[in-house]
Amino acid sequence: MKTKLPSALPQPVLDRTLDRANSDVVLIVDDVPDNLAMLHDALDESGYTVLVATHGAAALQRAAQVLPDIVLLDAMMPGMDGFEVARQLKAMPQTAHIPIVFMTGLLDTEYLVAALEAGGVDYVTKPIKPKEVLARMAVHLQGAREKRQARSALDAFGYASITVRVSDGRLMWQTPLARTLLQRYYGTDAPTTPIPVLAWLRRHVGSQALMSEPPRLSIEQASNRLTFRLHQQIGDSEGGGDWLIIMQEVSDESVIEVMALSFKLTPREAEVLYWVVKGKINRDIGDILGSSPMTVKKHLERVFAKLGVETRTAAAAMAMSRIRQLHPQFEQ
Repeated sequence: MKTKLPSALPQPVLDRTLDRANSDVVLIVDDVPDNLAMLHDALDESGYTVLVATHGAAALQRAAQVLPDIVLLDAMMPGMDGFEVARQLKAMPQTAHIPIVFMTGLLDTEYLVAALEAGGVDYVTKPIKPKEVLARMAVHLQGAREKRQARSALDAFGYASITVRVSDGRLMWQTPLARTLLQRYYGTDAPTTPIPVLAWLRRHVGSQALMSEPPRLSIEQASNRLTFRLHQQIGDSEGGGDWLIIMQEVSDESVIEVMALSFKLTPREAEVLYWVVKGKINRDIGDILGSSPMTVKKHLERVFAKLGVETRTAAAAMAMSRIRQLHPQFEQ
């Protein structure tokens, strides 16, 4: 008796039925029902949540809806073949990170190279051997899981990240925090890379490998500043390659909080020290904080005592050193 394959489900139903906390989600794409049934049974018995698609358009729709953890993709299908499906999955920012394992009976080198060039990370040959598929999947799922955890950790610590392809300027991938920051500062979303960011990237990524980290890009918005740091190249360098960029937002408030905690200052003392670091004199600080220059002077005297210094210059230097430790991208 053949396995009855799951039919397409509306997005809300899919959201309720996918148990992502306890199993990885696999999308199998094949136009041969017997292949689908065999793989579905093997993966289901191994604890995976399995979804299927029988043609390219359905695969693209399902992948965009569900964002599976891995795709098993038949290379040769009528209409849109697997190579084109893979190219389109890699071109969409929301699915570009998903590992694709091709399933193919074509063993000529040109076809295997085409599979990898289309975005596949691996391939298995037909007739399919479920144990081999499971072993290959485990390797790539582990790598994808580690990358997700690293990216989530970056967001948790306030460091957003994006991946930009130099050749056409597409924003290939972004963390949730990066999406929020790019929308706030530039009003853009993937696959569009903000023009200033792309210009900065292309200016510093030439045909030769970078010998040192280039200057960072900064944009200010009110009391906040967003900085971009070129982190590393990912994948093939042809056409400039894909580059991972780390972003972090720093605000006046966060820096003032750092100084207050580091030096055991009151919030107002930390504010006064912050503006000293920014080069303001007592009269200017008083105008900013709504205080008299004499009140600012008294706060500053207490700051000197807590820091164990006697001059504005020494206080500013000590504060700047601590700020640089925790916010390397801070600029005076």
